[in-house]
Amino acid sequence: MAWCDVIGSRAVRAVESPLESARFGCSVERLTVPAESGTPFSTVAEALLGSAADVVVLRYPAEHVDWFAKLTAFGRTAVFADSLVYWRLRAGEGREPAPSPDLRTSELVDPTAVKALVSDIFGAYGNHYLANPLFDAAGALAGYQEWAQRSCAEGRCLALEDRGAGAESPRVLGLATLEEEGSRTEILLAGVISGSQGRGRYAHLLRAVEHRALARGATELVISTQGHNTRVQRAWARYGFEPVQTLLTVHLVRDRLPYAREGRDRRIAGEE
Repeated sequence: MAWCDVIGSRAVRAVESPLESARFGCSVERLTVPAESGTPFSTVAEALLGSAADVVVLRYPAEHVDWFAKLTAFGRTAVFADSLVYWRLRAGEGREPAPSPDLRTSELVDPTAVKALVSDIFGAYGNHYLANPLFDAAGALAGYQEWAQRSCAEGRCLALEDRGAGAESPRVLGLATLEEEGSRTEILLAGVISGSQGRGRYAHLLRAVEHRALARGATELVISTQGHNTRVQRAWARYGFEPVQTLLTVHLVRDRLPYAREGRDRRIAGEE
């Protein structure tokens, strides 16, 4: 979810998500409470009562610790789907790794390559969709692939390449997809392929993003992940990022959906 949706004081309302609805075969709406909006729970309740969607993906600031219990009173099943943690870096203040003669970055323009990279890097990522039995893992991964391919088509996808001696052609080790708006660069998806993780290469990817941001005059970088993903958050902390905001994610599922009840019954019976 884009940082611009997290801050500010815009109106709080449930918004249709046609791509997710088509992907998962049920109507999905998103409802986000910005961190600085001061929105009371009554406004959220009004939006939920006015929604006819099968699933409402609600995100709200984690400091509202009392809201989850209240969400159970709307005739929907409340599914806790982890948290979304945002980190921020002032451009130019990153703790860059020592340069490597073998590592380079370039713009990635091949959508097929992007799809394969996302599959490798994020295939096992525990995103919020997996908390909901109505959302399958394959559909969630397909959504990430489509998201990355849109960035690729818009010229906002970087590749980390290994151009080591003896290589006939550079090997792509990772990618970063970006949202670039005004003074801010947001890193949407970033990672290194499974066979190259744990070798400090992720920091070189962050370095490339920071240099690109500085080149266009940006003053800050932001990035987010699920709260449970502590490994990547440690990498951000080493590079110089600082945590700035946490949102809780809750899926509000209509109880009348028969396949929601059937799936729940199978899990209770140990059949799934």
